[in-house]
Amino acid sequence: MTDPIRIGNASGFYGDRFAAVHEMLTGGPLDVLTGDYLAELTMLILGRDRMKNPERGYAKTFLRQMEDNLALAKEKRVKIVVNAGGLNPAGLAAALRELAQRLGVDTAIAHVEGDDLLPRAAELGFGSPLTANAYLGAFGIAECLRAGADVVVTGRVTDASLVAGPAAAHFGWQRTDLDALAGAVAAGHIIECGAQATGGNYAFFTEHEIGTPGFPIAEVHADGSSVITKHPGTGGMVTTGTVTAQLLYEITGARYAGPDVTTRFDALTLTEEGPDRVRVTGARGEPPPPELKVCLNTVGGFRNEVTFVLTGLDIERKAELVRAQLERGIAGNRPAEVRWRLARTDHADADTEQRASALLQCVVKDPDAQMTGRAFSGAAIELALASYPGFHVTAPPSDASPYGVYTAGFVAAGEVAHLAVLPDGSTVDIPHPGSTATLSEVADPPLPEPLTGGATRRVPLGTIAAARSGDKGGSANVGVWVRSEAAWRWLAHALTVEEFRRLLPETASLPVRRYLLPNLYALNFVVEDILGEGVSAQARFDPQAKALGEWLRARYVDIPEEIL
Repeated sequence: MTDPIRIGNASGFYGDRFAAVHEMLTGGPLDVLTGDYLAELTMLILGRDRMKNPERGYAKTFLRQMEDNLALAKEKRVKIVVNAGGLNPAGLAAALRELAQRLGVDTAIAHVEGDDLLPRAAELGFGSPLTANAYLGAFGIAECLRAGADVVVTGRVTDASLVAGPAAAHFGWQRTDLDALAGAVAAGHIIECGAQATGGNYAFFTEHEIGTPGFPIAEVHADGSSVITKHPGTGGMVTTGTVTAQLLYEITGARYAGPDVTTRFDALTLTEEGPDRVRVTGARGEPPPPELKVCLNTVGGFRNEVTFVLTGLDIERKAELVRAQLERGIAGNRPAEVRWRLARTDHADADTEQRASALLQCVVKDPDAQMTGRAFSGAAIELALASYPGFHVTAPPSDASPYGVYTAGFVAAGEVAHLAVLPDGSTVDIPHPGSTATLSEVADPPLPEPLTGGATRRVPLGTIAAARSGDKGGSANVGVWVRSEAAWRWLAHALTVEEFRRLLPETASLPVRRYLLPNLYALNFVVEDILGEGVSAQARFDPQAKALGEWLRARYVDIPEEIL
């Protein structure tokens, strides 16, 4: 096939807009509709589901969406490719067959498996996790589609494989078509988070009428280039800015490694070729690493929290009093970790009680549920009539709840089975790439010529710079970009690691790496350990670092007037 393949996305996470599947199927032409339901946190949630019922472990939302849309997809001849299988793709495929039979829809259903390494976790050196899943690539999906599947469900594949697999099947790409595969991976990375590519969570949102953004579409061509767009008449927008934002989301440097190809993000070029149409070209592919990444989730222990509301005068003294009282109250039964945080959200001479109040949070963690349960909650609430004036809390006392810990492991690709289970029930073993290359960082390109001196004005960095941030385990990334060469010449010199740490004091003692992407007028910062044990552990006020970039944009810096 030489015609481009039109691949839409209808889900960026487990819990995304339920109606998006129907909207995408009825909003305009598509060849394939994908859905990303998995994240590190989701795998933990599904792991707990599977503990309660071994027949579960998949995204039940997808089944409900297919109840309404399976016949519609078949009528419109749109293939469905999703990773909603989670920890049990075979179980989801079986449930879909039952659904199709009940609805009277003749649908060929296939699935991809082999990613679940839990039975071999100890043998592979991963200990005793709750979940252990290798990130598989695109070719199992491609095999299922070539065999005539209408619906393909997978477990833990890379998010971009949901796009690269259908493209590989459509164009007949082989393992050696690295540049084409790299282009499809870039397109998949752009649309994998749904409306984030069409104006959702966009730093320059005030310049646009966002409404309710439609979901994105990638028109992938035979050489791997693509056009990112959306259905006509839907909300939001597709611009080089929204596409840049998503390209920078949750990456590190110039090399973006996957199981099929390592994509050079420093080679990508974006061109706005019309309203809501951005062309992505220049992708360059290199052999993938010899190892596959493994998503490992364990139960870290139990946590609880209480948030005291401190209102009016003497905020610091009120915080000192209740902290000392609660510390004495739990001294004989103290959890392993007790963390306090005072958020000075109060304002002097406030015109509402809420604006006059600050929040003091105490979070406790321990391997033993009893150490963080009712004994802790009770010790906090017993102070209600014996502490600071105006005592109250934001929520009633609760029992301990388990929390998870995510870590990334790695395993030789040859240790992992990659199996395509075709609509007729037969199984095809998908070989891993024969050519691999150990991943290494690309040396930073030369800095651009700095701007010459001139008058500056002290304004928020976000006056000229956009940002997008996110989580990767215990680390976070902050992508920052500007929209002109002159602004890039200033940003590349001004926003050093030292300046980044100064602007975000929470990062001052943490390892921070900076990467340059001149093709996007962008810098990417990776902050290690800022999220502790990861999002499931809720170690930080913003546990997924989603607003870290917005905090950076709100900080004041001296910017040359010529680029303002």
